[in-house]
Amino acid sequence: MRKILAAGLTGALLLTTVPAAAAATPLRLPAPTGPYAVGTTDLHLVDHARPDPWVAGTTRELMVTVRYPARPGGSPAPYLTPGAAGPVAEEDARQLSISADRLGYTFPTHARAGAPAAGGKRPVVLYSPGAKYPRSVGTALLEQLTSEGYVTVAIDHTHEPAAVEFPGGRVERRALPSGPAVGKQLIAPRVADTRFVLDALETVARGGNPDAEQRALPVGLSPDLSRAGMFGHSAGGFTTGETMVADRRLAAGADLDGSMAYSQSARDFGRIATEGLDRPFLLMSAGDHSAASDGSWQEFLSHQRGPVREVRLPDGEHFSFTDYQVLLPQLGLDPAAIAPFIGTTDPARSLATQRACLSAFFARHLR
Repeated sequence: MRKILAAGLTGALLLTTVPAAAAATPLRLPAPTGPYAVGTTDLHLVDHARPDPWVAGTTRELMVTVRYPARPGGSPAPYLTPGAAGPVAEEDARQLSISADRLGYTFPTHARAGAPAAGGKRPVVLYSPGAKYPRSVGTALLEQLTSEGYVTVAIDHTHEPAAVEFPGGRVERRALPSGPAVGKQLIAPRVADTRFVLDALETVARGGNPDAEQRALPVGLSPDLSRAGMFGHSAGGFTTGETMVADRRLAAGADLDGSMAYSQSARDFGRIATEGLDRPFLLMSAGDHSAASDGSWQEFLSHQRGPVREVRLPDGEHFSFTDYQVLLPQLGLDPAAIAPFIGTTDPARSLATQRACLSAFFARHLR
């Protein structure tokens, strides 16, 4: 469950027969508690200098969700766009042995599309999801940080998730090759994706518009790249560390239950582990995962030169650090069936702890 790159609902449990279709369970995320309303806009970014690493003959394209402190206005944004919601729900449903119709992933979030920005230059926090997962799985944490005054940017690493929807309704499906070698191939494209997104945000900060369709940006959106951080779950945490090694624009980072190794048994560690950082880093883990059990974390701590903090959720599991922590219990399933994903911790307390830790960490190092 907690392996470095492909840790996810996919492949976590043996599949059983999926029951007949059932009505969608009304799903919701806890509201953010900060003083700002949350606005949101999606950007379509095209890196014309880089071929796509997974689909030969194509150019690398990304979809990112930018959330920002907002003034009243706009309309509620869905958790996933319709074109992505179906494939993601089908994949999750197979692992939970339920009908995909139960997972209505287009439910409204607390962010409002089209809302004007609250104004002022805002520190930036980027987010990278776990391998094979969409950018939506960090929504509850990202909405909270946005409500506290940050511009947050969630990245879809195209052709990893079950589906990514682009403007015009085009949907790109997963295109990763099979086999164990894919893990080692995964992180470098993710780091390049993240650095390209930082470039795009610099364009926004200068008053430009990097969106491929030149769709209007929210009035007053002003990211401050001199105060930029990042966090990620699983492979996204590994991506965060590797990007910080390569790019000094990130001043602080957090790894949510992600190893820093391509292979623990061969001690094939990433640069984040073997070189460490001179900037602040937060390590969050769950269950039996910690620096005591993860050799790559031990290696990182032996080389880390900047401030470091460790936090563990003893009754959590790998997916406690995603929206599944609060969404799965709403399905009314046997707690024992979802415990391998999210543990036995109280969902509300788990989310509150994560929000508080991330908020305190970024407030200290980006403000």
